[in-house]
Amino acid sequence: MFITLEGPDGSGKTLQIHLLEEFLTARGYKVFCGREPGDTFIGEQIRQVLMDHQNKNMHPRTETLLFCAARAQLVEEVLKPHLERGDIVLLDRYADSTMAYQGYGHQFDLDLIRSLLHFATGGLRPNLTFLLDVDPQTGLERRQKGGGEWNRMDAYVLQYHQRVRQGYLEMAQADPQRWKIVDASRQPDVVQSELREILLSYLSNLS
Repeated sequence: MFITLEGPDGSGKTLQIHLLEEFLTARGYKVFCGREPGDTFIGEQIRQVLMDHQNKNMHPRTETLLFCAARAQLVEEVLKPHLERGDIVLLDRYADSTMAYQGYGHQFDLDLIRSLLHFATGGLRPNLTFLLDVDPQTGLERRQKGGGEWNRMDAYVLQYHQRVRQGYLEMAQADPQRWKIVDASRQPDVVQSELREILLSYLSNLS
């Protein structure tokens, strides 16, 4: 089973996905938990290039292709082997991030982005996607106050991040069977409780 967490910057995905990993592991599931871009030797090198403030002149097309390159490596080297073994895969961002950030955010042709993503992923799609939804201004303030990574893309103007959020909402509304929207503006324990409830319901329906 392949589960992804998506959402604007500062939505709390990284915290929530590791709590979900602990929860599922405690219930006896074999879980792989990863992030994008990264989790391969090649992907981590690409991540450094993408996030480095020194690369502020990176063209959006370059950015798009680098994300897809890291994703293609992750799919073949990590995700497919885990899924073939029957593990639950939890991933912090996936192809929908490119639709949101490079498609909606940079206002590229969405059909073109979809074709590129299909090539990069080999058609591998999540079974379930959580959208941790938060107002972009709130999310960015969280990022700045949290003392964590503040990367090249976080520094894009607010209007860009607003387009990203709108893109996420449109994708979720278009495919409610896969997407589950969770209000991430609440306290982390409340968000985690809702994520677990949705996930357990989903898993019980599979059995």
